[in-house]
Amino acid sequence: MPRKSTNAAMLKTDAEEAIWYATPEGRRQTQREFARALRTGTLSRSSGLKVAKTDPNALQQLMEQAKESATRAISIRIPIADLERAARIAGETGVGYQTVLKRAIREGLQKAG
Repeated sequence: MPRKSTNAAMLKTDAEEAIWYATPEGRRQTQREFARALRTGTLSRSSGLKVAKTDPNALQQLMEQAKESATRAISIRIPIADLERAARIAGETGVGYQTVLKRAIREGLQKAG
């Protein structure tokens, strides 16, 4: 049986638990619990209802699809000239400069392989 986080177990109300699971520590705990359930084939839809063992390849495909839309904040150094060019393109197209940079990175990665 998956271990419960000691921090979440000490919370008194559902609201407090929900707030805790919204923290970075709570999200990490949820990821650990999901990965453990994925490995053991014991994913549940709600408390007490066990889902039949699902094909691990199908679950892996779902996780890859989720990663495509998930984002992570990073810090990257970009030459000022490139940043100004992205801002100019953003002004012409009506989107933010970060969106322009993300699109350029995505297109470059697709071309690279």
